[in-house]
Amino acid sequence: MSDTSKRIYIFDTTLRDGEQSPGVSLNVEEKLKIARQLARLGVDVIEAGFPIASPGDFEAVRAIAREVEGPVIAGLARISERDIDRAWEALQEAKRPRIHVFIATSDIHLKYKLRMTREEVLAAVRKGVARAKSYCRDVEFSPEDASRSDIDFMCQVLAAAIESGATVLNIPDTVGYATPAEFGHLIAEIRRRVPGIDRVQISVHCHNDLGLAVANSLAAIENGALQVEGAINGIGERAGNTALEELVMALYTRRDYYGCHTGIVTEEIYRTSRLVSSLTGMPVQYNKAIVGKNAFAHEAGIHQDGVLKERTTYEIMNPAMIGLVQNNIVLGKHSGRHALRTRLEELGFKLNEAELDKAFARFKELADRKKDITDRDLEAIVEHEIKQIPEKFVLEHIHISTGNRVVPTATIGLRVGEELMEEAACGEGPVDAAFKAIDKITRIPVCLKSYALNAVTGGKDAVGEVTVKVEYAGRVFIGRGISTDVLEASARAYLNAINKVVYEIGEENLQVLEA
Repeated sequence: MSDTSKRIYIFDTTLRDGEQSPGVSLNVEEKLKIARQLARLGVDVIEAGFPIASPGDFEAVRAIAREVEGPVIAGLARISERDIDRAWEALQEAKRPRIHVFIATSDIHLKYKLRMTREEVLAAVRKGVARAKSYCRDVEFSPEDASRSDIDFMCQVLAAAIESGATVLNIPDTVGYATPAEFGHLIAEIRRRVPGIDRVQISVHCHNDLGLAVANSLAAIENGALQVEGAINGIGERAGNTALEELVMALYTRRDYYGCHTGIVTEEIYRTSRLVSSLTGMPVQYNKAIVGKNAFAHEAGIHQDGVLKERTTYEIMNPAMIGLVQNNIVLGKHSGRHALRTRLEELGFKLNEAELDKAFARFKELADRKKDITDRDLEAIVEHEIKQIPEKFVLEHIHISTGNRVVPTATIGLRVGEELMEEAACGEGPVDAAFKAIDKITRIPVCLKSYALNAVTGGKDAVGEVTVKVEYAGRVFIGRGISTDVLEASARAYLNAINKVVYEIGEENLQVLEA
């Protein structure tokens, strides 16, 4: 990389803004798993959550601060003392903590949401940033709804934040309103007008309501921003955030134009995308840039011919750059434990002996049904079934009777401790029948909110990947299951969600139905 190349810092908010996506609910272990992968990916900052939002968010931020090393660990806080104190309580064990404070500066937010005057906002910024600084050397300040704020007032607020000790000024396009030219101009004006701006790092946080988040972030970089905030797969509230994988690969692929580089280990991009998609239950659209299923697929004959002759005719990026590496080793039912361990390590999975034993058992079970086991099959086994929570209910067997002229009926056998429990139920369809039979055994009154089925790979023997979302006591729990039998995959996903309810709520706190 040229010495003149500018370093762009990557601030990942998958665990904070990303988790605010409708229907997404991650437990502490899942957040830790994502945070560790983000550290492997090489992000500079992990915004671990909003500590005051809930006890669960607080515990997740504290666990990540305690256990994840490498990136800066940030916690979000409103400008109030209570928020800032709670953020520091969660972050204080981090080796590199950052408190991220915010308050809105647009007149529409001041009038209708905050019901504060500009003078009151200025005073709150001075007091809040100073309080955060008293705890933490690294303080980030964001003027919410910056792109719709009066620029003169916002520059006053930014100057006050610098005077009070802010080290990073983040400029959010909170509602995705700006266009690239406007947003680039805004960053240039801030650099020109705000006293002391050369002492801090300028960051941007763009939303994708008009599909412009990545374009706006790139325009900001062209005008002097050094940090970009976003989420893996572009997840987040409403239409989501800047997709970090798109931004990073745009900077890499067009480094001749932007003259910038990041510290991202690009070979970890695909795996990170898959992990986030799996744990959040948010599938990646097929034509999604960089990480979509079709991103490197070529169907048109002229394209296929060109790529076979010279990859760069129709590919501006090498799939290997994001971790999509094709392997010629075929795993099947005769493959041994060592071959499986080697391939998993090549895919980036480090399993202990107990986890490898479980993976090998599921691999053999799958290999009896499927001739060739692909990398995606292996990824699905590890992501869905190996690194999981303790299971109170374990699927032993499932029998389904269904057809267009019979009432669908399911018989389910679950192992609960040392006891095998069986129940049968009828339903409107085979999946409904299976879920009702499971409900009879578990007696936990969950409500199914969503069900999604995807094929992990192609072909008649494809592995089915089922994701369900269930609600219990006002909380949403995501379950996942895989199998070449979609009914078995459905039962496994539903049980996974119920086991999460038991694990997170605690058996002693569960309200169960009478037998």
